Amino acid sequence: MILVLDVGNTNIVVGGFEDGVLRFHLRLKSDRKGTADEYTLKLRGLLEGRGVDLGRVEGGILSTVVPELRYVLCQAMELLTGRRFLVVDSRLDTGLTFRMDAPDRVGSDLVVGAAAALSLYAPPLVIFDMGTATTMSVLDREGTYIGGAIIPGLRLSMDALSAQAAQLPFIDLREPPARLIGTNTVDCMRSGAILGCAAMLDGLAGRVEEELGETVTVVATGGLMSTVLPYCRRTVHYEEDLLLTGLLRLYQRNAGWIPRELGSL
Repeated sequence: MILVLDVGNTNIVVGGFEDGVLRFHLRLKSDRKGTADEYTLKLRGLLEGRGVDLGRVEGGILSTVVPELRYVLCQAMELLTGRRFLVVDSRLDTGLTFRMDAPDRVGSDLVVGAAAALSLYAPPLVIFDMGTATTMSVLDREGTYIGGAIIPGLRLSMDALSAQAAQLPFIDLREPPARLIGTNTVDCMRSGAILGCAAMLDGLAGRVEEELGETVTVVATGGLMSTVLPYCRRTVHYEEDLLLTGLLRLYQRNAGWIPRELGSL
């Protein structure tokens, strides 16, 4: 089994692949103050609860946008499996080319998503990832990563709105009312959040097409994307496990290279 970890600002998603097939995935909260021992205990219980024989783990890889957890989780995974995990960083062979001001500063989550999307669809591509932030990555017709956009995440935006507007309640993000024009505060907020987000994704993809001068394929992932997807007016290929797939692809590409010491991470 190959274990892959996608470490985000809100959640850590762990996936297990056998023969290239995702056998399970689980998630736990990202705790920036957690120690290697604490994560070892949590992950051991979660993985054993899924029937994972840690002694049969062949290797693994992790991507993190939380620098504080990089060393901690590498140490935890080595304690659990006896294997040193690959880390997605500028030293890794991603197979991607970048036309960016600072290629080494592109977020590892964006790199992983781009690698996965490029393995599944022909470019040019627009890739949306709806997490704590909503990110957009753009790959041109040669598959070169040429840039993107970063937008406050849907949940983050709505929580900030409720926190700053005294008369607006905190709401759950489920399907909006049948009509765009809401007739009460909660319906108005849901309509603005979900339909507004769908219109934004449609609009951004359209503007990318204007800049590139050609049609793009849109790929999307992230927990809230499944809620927004039905209201997008253009074709969007939803890949729930896009980042886990990308991590597997990068592991397969780099399995022969393992850092000598955890301290080098």
